[in-house]
This record gives sequence, structure tokens and C-alpha cells, in this order.
Amino acid sequence: MSDKAVDYIEMKIPAKAEYVGVVRLTVSGIANRVGYSYDDIEDLKIAVAEACTNVVDHAYKENGLMALGCSVYKDKIEIVVSDNGQSFDMDDLKKGLGPVDGTKPIGELEEGGLGLFLIDSLMDKVEINGEAGVAIVMTKFLQRDEVESNANGVQAPTKAQEQ
Repeated sequence: MSDKAVDYIEMKIPAKAEYVGVVRLTVSGIANRVGYSYDDIEDLKIAVAEACTNVVDHAYKENGLMALGCSVYKDKIEIVVSDNGQSFDMDDLKKGLGPVDGTKPIGELEEGGLGLFLIDSLMDKVEINGEAGVAIVMTKFLQRDEVESNANGVQAPTKAQEQ
């Protein structure tokens, strides 16, 4: 639909574990305001927390900042989590990504890359730029009127009828 953001929210916070919850709450509030479903908001919160945790765990040896940018469009939200810490080779990282083998015991699963695999499975589109620090761009499309239109023989009201 539109390529121009309706709103843009940005914040910079310390790359510390205790601030990941602040980012989750911020994204949750923005997504709720825009009209995302409960399930989509939960997906957004998990994906953002994973991205922030990657910054906290891997970006800096000492103190540093992580940035959150939320671009709100009519049909999607685009969330960027970035740092200026250590970059990584995306080709090497992609080689390690793949489906989780459900036949292996949980203790044998490899840790590296699972966070990005989870983010990719929860979001509609994920892009990573590792040129100067790392920036992960996560996109979730807005699914309006997800409620079944005729559940149990009762017509569900549209958002317009509810207002």
C-alpha cells in the first residue's frame, strides 16, 4: 500500500538486559494503538526482545546503546533494532540457520542462530544489515478484522460498527 510512514517513534537506551522490557512495552503499546491483534502483539514483543537480547549479549564488550525505531504505516509496522557494536558475517550466520530438528533432545540443539530463526518465524519480513554495527529490520503486516465473520451463526461486528 503506502510507502510513507504515518508515524515514526525512536528511542535509544542502554544495551543492558534490564531495558529489554522497556522496549517490549513500547512496541506493545504502539502495536496496540495501531490495532494489532493480541497474538500479533505477542509475536512482535518476542521478536523485539530477541533482537534486543542479541544486542545485549553480543554487541559490546563495555557499555553501549541500542536504538529502536518504529515506522508505522497504514498496513504494517517496521521495527529496527540497531547497535554500533561488533558486526558479524551474515553469510556465515545464514549457513547455521535452519529448521529445528524435532527428533533431537532439547539439550542437543545448537544455541547460535536460534534467536534469528525465531524472529524470522514470527515476523512477515526480516532483514539484517551488518556493515556498521548490526541493524535488524522486522516487518509485521496489519491483519484487520481477523475475527471470523460468521462464528457460531452470529455476525461479528466490524471495527467501524464498534465505534
